[in-house]
Amino acid sequence: MFGYSEEQVAWFGLTFGVSAFMLYMVFIIFQLARESKAGRMGTFVLFLALGFGLLGFAAKGLIKYFLAGVTE
Repeated sequence: MFGYSEEQVAWFGLTFGVSAFMLYMVFIIFQLARESKAGRMGTFVLFLALGFGLLGFAAKGLIKYFLAGVTE
């Protein structure tokens, strides 16, 4: 596809596509907190609860990166 291999397209989609999607989800959480007038504590709870999955996904990538670097 346009001179790129399937592996290169998949890598680009997984790094930049998923990162953009995660930033969009942070924006959605912020909008949800703002529209519901959650206040500081409510906004913190929303980001903690809903953003915890994003943090886990990012941590999984970092753990895989560091483990792969140690074994090679």
